Amino acid sequence: MAGSSALAPPGFPAELHAGNRERLVAALRGHLSGSARPLRGLALLQGGEEQNRHCTDHLELFRQESYFAYLFGVREPGFYGAIDIASGQSILFAPRLPPDYVVWMGEIKPLSYFKDRYKVDVVFYVDEIAQVLQDKFSEHGKALLFLLYGKSSDSGNYSKPATFEGIEKFDTDLSTLHPIITECRVIKSDMEIALMQYANDVSSEAHIEVMRQVKPGMKEYQLESIFLHHAYMYGACRHCSYTCICATGENSSVLHYGHTAAPNDRTLNDGDMALMDMGAEYSFYGSDITCSYPINGKFNGNQTIVYNAVLKAHNAVISHMQPGVKWIDMHKLAEQTILESLEKENIIHGDIGAMMARRLGAVFMPHGLGHLLGIDTHDPGGYPEGLERPKEPGLSSLRTIRELKEGMAIRHKGHP
Repeated sequence: MAGSSALAPPGFPAELHAGNRERLVAALRGHLSGSARPLRGLALLQGGEEQNRHCTDHLELFRQESYFAYLFGVREPGFYGAIDIASGQSILFAPRLPPDYVVWMGEIKPLSYFKDRYKVDVVFYVDEIAQVLQDKFSEHGKALLFLLYGKSSDSGNYSKPATFEGIEKFDTDLSTLHPIITECRVIKSDMEIALMQYANDVSSEAHIEVMRQVKPGMKEYQLESIFLHHAYMYGACRHCSYTCICATGENSSVLHYGHTAAPNDRTLNDGDMALMDMGAEYSFYGSDITCSYPINGKFNGNQTIVYNAVLKAHNAVISHMQPGVKWIDMHKLAEQTILESLEKENIIHGDIGAMMARRLGAVFMPHGLGHLLGIDTHDPGGYPEGLERPKEPGLSSLRTIRELKEGMAIRHKGHP
């Protein structure tokens, strides 16, 4: 039935984030032991801050920084979090809110609320960070703080290391934490996969609802609105994993259409193909689904050829994916399958091997086949240290060339 759902939003999974902290501590201990370093110090992360819209007092809808969300699951802004490597003890530092917060923003929750909700060992106020760390973790001299600093291989941007008043009194390490926590995020636990499954189930329902309602004369933004409404109304997904791409007609060839300068505003015409690339997010974990179909419900001849070529490539990759397979080989398999389909339909002519060698597939698939997926749409860890990004056309756009491992979540991307 349209406008309904049998899905029930899961409760907040505090145990999931506690498990993430345990995996990080184990990985840090293993790294330090392997480097003959003492098992001491704290991983310290600073959560995200609320942002006003430019110079106004309008607060943008807050979404937690992803590494902080991974470890603590905290939805509120202004927090810090620390994990003691020796004991595994977890500490949250909450902002001390002014008394008039209750009038404008609501209840000022006690520290015990955050301890219970986020299943951490202790909670203090942010303005107590320096004193708490000195008092509790400085028995061997200055406490050592492992701070999050490192480059994302997807965006090229750097994580922001925590800073607070008095941090100069501590020893800091900026190189150890980022690669280790990033590698932890690459392999998903069963609880993480279950949350991602829910986000995907909600998104699939929302995509189907768009298919039910699409027709010539509508605007692309109306399709986006249908998706957003269903994901939030029935799935409790307030955030999306990324800006919705509702592309029809010639817009379907623009990979990241839908941004502010191309705002999903074209009128749908009879005979158009629609490319809907949208994914809901639930409890920080995301989904990423692309589907293509004719808005009038009937493929014409050319649309059928292209759609079936991509579908065949999709199925070939799915059938070959397993632990031990290299993702670059899956990309090349998709390219080769598409070229073979186009050659069979006399759209291109020549030797497929020669086409692959000359990188002709990049003309039809300039983007990489897919990407790691999790708390971020383009989850980190695609290029760990020592793994070089290819330079050839098409292959240079791959967001990872890693060997697949059990527990990885990878989004296989096809744009028919």
